[in-house]
Amino acid sequence: QVQLLESGGGLVQAGGSLRLSCAASGRAFSTYPMGWFRQVPGKERERVATISRGGYSTDYADSVKGRFTISRDNEKNTVYLQMNSLKPEDTAVYYCAARSDPYEYDYWGQGTQVTVSP
Repeated sequence: QVQLLESGGGLVQAGGSLRLSCAASGRAFSTYPMGWFRQVPGKERERVATISRGGYSTDYADSVKGRFTISRDNEKNTVYLQMNSLKPEDTAVYYCAARSDPYEYDYWGQGTQVTVSP
């Protein structure tokens, strides 16, 4: 099992930057592919970015490509999401997740709010 705790959310003006962190506790963090997701009330949760176990492979939603960067530090049991050139439409609750299952993310953090003002 792994427990996840996000931090780094907040209020920022459009064009600004934020860095989200997700600290993992539990065993074998480096064996889990990790992801960042976001959700706006009334809408489905959206995948933002994912990263492989070793950090060598990443993938991004089209809406954030070129602006967001996912990374991980397996020695610190932490995954990051660097968000630049933020837009009001990036406003959401951001969640990190770990995948022990081959097909779905099965461990989730409690989320952190990101609000981007015009």
